[in-house]
Amino acid sequence: MSIVLKIILAVQMLSALGMIGLVLVQHGKGADMGAAFGSGGSGSLFGASGSANFLSRTTAVLATVFFVATLALAYFGNLRPTSSSSVLENAAVVAPAATEVPAVPAPAASGAAQIPAK
Repeated sequence: MSIVLKIILAVQMLSALGMIGLVLVQHGKGADMGAAFGSGGSGSLFGASGSANFLSRTTAVLATVFFVATLALAYFGNLRPTSSSSVLENAAVVAPAATEVPAVPAPAASGAAQIPAK
């Protein structure tokens, strides 16, 4: 495995773990819904909709890094060597053409010939 693939895989795993951690730390929008109906503490149904905070922006950046790393791994994983383009071409090189199948198959034995005589 190439060193580039190892680096991309490490970046992908670290961004996935960071994204998981940041999502678990963030406060959900639905948690303040009870306050909207009962106490009137929030301005809208799901709380105040302001600009994104540091955690949500960092999560978006890590999601983008994860997506780009996944695309890079998919691209590099599908690259094929130019020397052999087909499995069948490699098999033709390895297996010689000396093992040929006979052109005319042997005639099948009749049913009477297969019955053993006493």
